[in-house]
Amino acid sequence: MSETFTKGMARNIYFGGSVFFFLIFLALTYHTEQTFPARSNVDQLTESVIRGKSVWERNNCVGCHTLLGEGAYFAPELGNVFKRRGGDEGFKPFLHAWMKMQPLGVPGRRAMPQFNLSDQEVDDMAEFLKWSSKIDTNNWPPNKEG
Repeated sequence: MSETFTKGMARNIYFGGSVFFFLIFLALTYHTEQTFPARSNVDQLTESVIRGKSVWERNNCVGCHTLLGEGAYFAPELGNVFKRRGGDEGFKPFLHAWMKMQPLGVPGRRAMPQFNLSDQEVDDMAEFLKWSSKIDTNNWPPNKEG
């Protein structure tokens, strides 16, 4: 091997490394595309879940809350709120009561606004949060309270 580093050697390293990492990128992309359907629970989408997502967007919930780590970090993470607040038996009654008693009026604490959602909208929001909680997130959030 030569004692000097030639332009040809640098070119070969550049092109060889580029091809190698491009192939790694393609392999990881393929792997993601193959595992995504099993992780996303897209087969469980219902009209109620879609309407709940619409309520979520219309009221800009992501402006304060995070969902699966995306959004503002002002209010609690809601990716696991379904599991934290009662699951199948207790979540809908909890969400109805929580939404009706807003704002709480606790001194020194910013309040969640009263959105005056209908019972159907709260049910749809509950279905959306239930659906979101079933997405395989590799145990995100890292703690119980988000």
